Amino acid sequence: QVQLVESGGGLVQAGDSLRLSCTASGGTFSRYSMGWFRQTPGKEREFVAAIIGSGAIVKYSDSVKGRFAISRDNVKSTVHLLMNSLKPEDTAIYYCAVNSRGGTSVVLGAYETWGQGTQVTVSS
Repeated sequence: QVQLVESGGGLVQAGDSLRLSCTASGGTFSRYSMGWFRQTPGKEREFVAAIIGSGAIVKYSDSVKGRFAISRDNVKSTVHLLMNSLKPEDTAIYYCAVNSRGGTSVVLGAYETWGQGTQVTVSS
């Protein structure tokens, strides 16, 4: 049973950068695709970024493309989300998730294990 723990959230100003981390325990991390999603109150959880097990293929939502970068360290069983040029509309709870079937799906239902989330707040 894979367990995920996110960290790195916080309060920053618009234009700042922040790096989120998600560390997995249990399972074989390098076999899993990993995704980052975010959610604000009253809205559905939305796709942010995904990366396959080897790290060779990544995908981003249009809203973060060019500003965010997803990466992974399979030795440390950790996936990162580097967020640059942050905007107030990036404010959300950010979740990492496991997709054991592989690929870079943007669909919520493709991910079967989720972390507890970490809050990111961007002030203007």
